Amino acid sequence: MPARRARGLLYALAGAAIGAAAARAAYAAFTRNRPADLTGRWTRKNHRGEPITLLEGPAFVAGAGAAAALTPGLPGRLRLAALTAGVGSGALGAYDDLYGTTSSKGFKGHLTALARGEVTSGAVKILGIGAIGLGAAALVSKGPVDTLVNGAAIAGAANLANLFDLRPGRAIKVGLLTGGPLLAASLLRDAPAAALAAVPLGAAAALLPDDLGERAMLGDAGANALGALLGLAAVTRLGRPGRYVLLGTVAALTAASEKISFTKVIAGNPVLNRLDMLGRRPADPL
Repeated sequence: MPARRARGLLYALAGAAIGAAAARAAYAAFTRNRPADLTGRWTRKNHRGEPITLLEGPAFVAGAGAAAALTPGLPGRLRLAALTAGVGSGALGAYDDLYGTTSSKGFKGHLTALARGEVTSGAVKILGIGAIGLGAAALVSKGPVDTLVNGAAIAGAANLANLFDLRPGRAIKVGLLTGGPLLAASLLRDAPAAALAAVPLGAAAALLPDDLGERAMLGDAGANALGALLGLAAVTRLGRPGRYVLLGTVAALTAASEKISFTKVIAGNPVLNRLDMLGRRPADPL
């Protein structure tokens, strides 16, 4: 047991360090020559109406992808699953970042438009990430039922993470708060799962200061990749009952988001609001 714990800790530290270093290097390279006035395809307005770069997302995908490829202790199929989930979801998210429209919103809105024969960028992303989730799950699952459940959980987690990317640092904080316990539990029993969980956490933590500082945001590219990788880590570590609970929770929160504003719920809860505001600029006065 001590040797297993030491191995898990070593792999996790390596995964987090590689992810953090690669994400910071990618972010520096991507933003080195961006215009001072933040114009261009990778610029959006944040909740304050201020211009902000979306290049944090590609930087996260690059950092997590490098860590998935280079971190020791990951079996070949698990390594390939991580690359599939992270890079695939990130690429589809980037497509929506660049070409998405606001004519349809939410999971229901995009699927309703698709039923009318209108193929939105969001629908392409939803269906694509669903396929990516199944592809990643097939590499780590036993049988078709497990593949379907795991694939749905991975894809659902990718979509859910994106729903939290509405305020500075929120999606990353949610990722750290959910992925941290998963990493801690994996250190004791499952060294590969510990390494897998550490990969997105290291990359996300390294980019958190720029996110909180309202200089950059994950966008669909980064948030989808973060959620997919944490979903993959979860289904790899959890037993069958835990995976069904995970899928049910993700589905319930996604359904709730169609009717309830997560931002309003967080703002109305003192504990959640304090966590949400930690490290952020104060809200603008009315």
